[in-house]
Amino acid sequence: MLAMVVCLPLLRPQSSSERVTVGQPQKVTGKRNDAVQTRIPVSILDGYHVNSNTPSDEYLIPLKVTWTSMGALEGGQVTYPKAEKITVGDQSLSVFTGKLELAVNFKVSANAPAGPGIATGKLKFQACNDKMCFPPKSIEVDVPYQVQ
Repeated sequence: MLAMVVCLPLLRPQSSSERVTVGQPQKVTGKRNDAVQTRIPVSILDGYHVNSNTPSDEYLIPLKVTWTSMGALEGGQVTYPKAEKITVGDQSLSVFTGKLELAVNFKVSANAPAGPGIATGKLKFQACNDKMCFPPKSIEVDVPYQVQ
């Protein structure tokens, strides 16, 4: 009976935030019109994967960053790492696993006021294991910046 009580927490499904986590992006600092870059660290729990930004089928949900508020920054072009190919069942998939970084390129606006700010976006993904996929989720991403 004690073993059953101790193991019960292991049987509960893990939340999406436990399957995929996003670390704090590096703060970017620049003057007006400067090109600046940051990296968004992403960790995917062992045994899980997310579809790459270019999934192998159009019905699969890609890993994607969208910006909801840019503040004094422009652009926000994301460069994704090289995906790996895996086979699940009879399907070949383009996925990310483990730890990865998304590089994001911004330009400081020509009329940006000096001072701090935050660019806000969402990282959308669908976590899967070799048996099933879980509902799509989004995690908020905040990129702190300083305009000099």
